Amino acid sequence: MRRYGKDADEDDIRSRPGRRGSRPRTRIRPKHEDADEAMILTVDRGRMTCLVGGGTKDERQVVAMKARELGRKGVVVGDIVGVVGDLSGDPDTLARIVRVEERTSVLRRTADDDDPYERIVVANAEQLAIVTALADPEPRPRLIDRCLVAAYDAGMEPLLVLTKSDLASADELLESYATLGVRSVVTRADELETVGAEAVRAHLRGLTTVFIGHSGVGKTTLVNALVPEHRRTTGRVNSVTGRGRHTTVSALALRLPPPPGAKPGSKKALDPGWVIDTPGFRSFGLSHIDPSRVILAFPDLEPGTVDCPRACSHDEPDCALDAWVADGHADPARLYSLRRLLATREASEGD
Repeated sequence: MRRYGKDADEDDIRSRPGRRGSRPRTRIRPKHEDADEAMILTVDRGRMTCLVGGGTKDERQVVAMKARELGRKGVVVGDIVGVVGDLSGDPDTLARIVRVEERTSVLRRTADDDDPYERIVVANAEQLAIVTALADPEPRPRLIDRCLVAAYDAGMEPLLVLTKSDLASADELLESYATLGVRSVVTRADELETVGAEAVRAHLRGLTTVFIGHSGVGKTTLVNALVPEHRRTTGRVNSVTGRGRHTTVSALALRLPPPPGAKPGSKKALDPGWVIDTPGFRSFGLSHIDPSRVILAFPDLEPGTVDCPRACSHDEPDCALDAWVADGHADPARLYSLRRLLATREASEGD
């Protein structure tokens, strides 16, 4: 039995609205042009603390969660996002993150070299501070090398921060990294709250710096000295294993205090720099690293790769870098340093 005539059109068809209403579904998402820009300070169980109006008199912290339209896109500390909703910052209010701006840099790591899953540590940082104790616990040079590779791959400037120089000398470790041209600063416990903290701050002004290091090296203690207004819990090194305990469980971005003598309202006072404290780790996997990007951190060697065979690892008999260095275009120690870093992808951290 024909329900409609043979000349029926769409206006003749009756449709029953669904249980959730008659509003049609669409893939067109709102653009949220009115969203305010914010910086992610920390992430805790699906709730993000954002800084809205940073550097202005209306600066405030707002708690937000991801909007559904972001899907599976992750949000990490350092991200610049668009937020809508209740942006008052009052207790028990919640805003929505509707947009994540394009990242200028991404620091990644994997749990180990066999783990294909990348973990984004932070976004939009310009400098990576590798914190290493000179004693208690002992330095782990291969772990430092791995962090350097991750910094070069992310396009970040590395900074080597050596702590506990009152327990051991820094000369031997600094000598092993001299050919890499990595900037460094040495601190000691009895000067950390005074001249030691200011010496480190001099390398951080106006930059967003990520502090990483394995447990027990004094990373959070250093951050507490740099930003005394926000002190985080610290722990002790286990006397049996020689390893530290995880006391920092989530990454947190903290603004540095203005430098001495900075005029209120000036750029130095409003943008003195940021430090991002991260949880300590016991391994730093590099399975996600593309070796071809590491060479970009060696501008004196990069031109010599033009004649390298395709997919050259820069550590094989046919590599053109050997002839480039032999002709006097670069220091042989620099080529050795490059290959030492590239070899960290194939060796375990204890080798």
